Amino acid sequence: MKRLKIFILIFIVSLSMPLAYFVYRAHQSLNQEELAAFQYFADAVLHEMEQELADLVRSEEARDVKAYAAFSNLSEIPKENYILGYFQNNPDGSFQTPLKNERAALQDDNDKPGKETAQIDEIVKKLAEANTLFNTRRSEPETDIKGHTKSTSPPKDDDYAFADRYLDVSRLKSKETYLGREEKQVQNITAGQARQFAQQERLIAVKQDDGNIRKQDGIAAGEVSETIHQALPVDNEIAARSESEDMSNRFYDRDSGAGSGWGLDADIFQVEVDPMQSVVLNDEKMVLFRRIMINNQVYHQGLVILIREFMHHLADVHFSNQPMSRFAGLNLSIVSQGKAKTIVRTGAVIQKATFFINRTFGRPFSSIGATLACDKIPGSPGRKILNIMMIIMAIVITTGLFAIYKSAQAIVDMSERRSRFVSSVTHELKTPLTNIRMYIEMLEQGIASDPGREHDYFRVLGAESNRLSRLVNNILEFSRLEKNKRQMDLSEGTFDEVIEGAQRIMGEKLKQEGFFFTVEKTGSGSFLYDREAMVQVLINLIENSIKFGRNEPEKKITLSLLPEGQWMKIRLSDTGPGIPRHALKKVFEAFFRVDGDLTRKTGGTGIGLSLVSKFVRAMGGHVKAENNDGPGCTVTIVLPVVQKD
Repeated sequence: MKRLKIFILIFIVSLSMPLAYFVYRAHQSLNQEELAAFQYFADAVLHEMEQELADLVRSEEARDVKAYAAFSNLSEIPKENYILGYFQNNPDGSFQTPLKNERAALQDDNDKPGKETAQIDEIVKKLAEANTLFNTRRSEPETDIKGHTKSTSPPKDDDYAFADRYLDVSRLKSKETYLGREEKQVQNITAGQARQFAQQERLIAVKQDDGNIRKQDGIAAGEVSETIHQALPVDNEIAARSESEDMSNRFYDRDSGAGSGWGLDADIFQVEVDPMQSVVLNDEKMVLFRRIMINNQVYHQGLVILIREFMHHLADVHFSNQPMSRFAGLNLSIVSQGKAKTIVRTGAVIQKATFFINRTFGRPFSSIGATLACDKIPGSPGRKILNIMMIIMAIVITTGLFAIYKSAQAIVDMSERRSRFVSSVTHELKTPLTNIRMYIEMLEQGIASDPGREHDYFRVLGAESNRLSRLVNNILEFSRLEKNKRQMDLSEGTFDEVIEGAQRIMGEKLKQEGFFFTVEKTGSGSFLYDREAMVQVLINLIENSIKFGRNEPEKKITLSLLPEGQWMKIRLSDTGPGIPRHALKKVFEAFFRVDGDLTRKTGGTGIGLSLVSKFVRAMGGHVKAENNDGPGCTVTIVLPVVQKD
């Protein structure tokens, strides 16, 4: 058994090591799967944001250069709350906005400025402030959230490490460096529109006799910016007119009617338009603009974006309403004056980020960066299934090993009991045979000189032969019951014949050992039993009581019959030492003997009580043993009663 325990321990260790490695690798794979899923969906969210930025860039790239200098859809107040307004920065640093045209139209419709005109005035004022900052920073190189200028290549982004195993994402990476067109484009304008650019650069104010300012060439002369008013006092109107005419002549030869710039014909000019760029004015505003060149004169056209409102818009549209926002946090940052500053924090509150993904958007929004982070990624459904399967597997393996161990233990115990049985049977057979041989020799040698002594010798020989016969009988009956070859001959009776047969066989033995055998009947009734089997059962029980109680001061065996409903209870009580509590159920097992000094001294084969149990079960009943309140124990046999019609 010790060797079996060692083998089971080795088996457990040998099985546990690869199983533990398998579980470890499975959890690692699930971790990678969960991280890959988080990366994938985080990239999807960030890609949607970047796609909106790209759409904004493309829509501005497609806008006609004339829209910034005349009435157009840009003349209205922007519907988007994150766009302050559109403007054009002129070569001399002044600015103009289509909102002024709208303001002039409203002024003509209503002499008293209303709410809308006041709102336009406020926007124009803020655009003027933005233009002043823009003049100081428009030459600064565009800087991304990581501190790289647009002329340098950013380091390799690890976000694609997982995708690189399956896809060639080199084109995707290169595409993300710029969200619009990187090449320059050319637009055509007419000579009149070219003059309009020049006139809008320095409006000519002509004072009427009544002191009012009138329109010239369809332009609202009264809507001159503060900068232009300061540069063009009324006393210098003629000088301003001359300067404006000189600037117009750069594009159009009034005498010949031919364009002096990059003209396609007398009335058409080409305008070179650069890709969109951006510059961060401060923590609140940034400018998305493009450079346009007309005859070596550089203009800047674009819009002023309110940073905080813009980032809240991106977060609300693409992240806040997503399930991811319940366990992940989004930070949107911008580089302002060389320092990165977080503008928006939304989603779950992350104390300690375990997983995070950084994204710097492509130019011209490379100054905006996004970080998606979470401290615990939601578990994959496969993890729960794996845990359940591992628990089931552990239970099955443990149960199997326990069953193997118990089965092996039972086999080993049975083998040991059989070995003890063989030894006990040998001893039990040898003892009566030795006595029989000894008394026969004494009779042969004439030691028994008188008839009385001969009678005693013959009585001993008879008792020993009966003992030997019972032992052999028990072994044969046990073998037949084990092989299911013993057929029960059930008949109806009152058990009197069984008691008489047992007393006849065991009477002399009881008398020699000094035991008192009494029978108590508390009722009468017939029940089914096999007479020979019940005689053998009763003899085995009486013999067992004699063997273990012969050294007790009180030697008494009581047999009682008690009918209870459909059952007849046959109880045999003695005054012996009793049975240890832990062995009360095991005494009916084959070859089982209670380990103790008394058991070793008395001997026995260990099949007597087992044979009793097998006989009773074969007759449709059951048997149990229990200790008395006083000395001794009681064996109770329960058999079915014959039902009378």
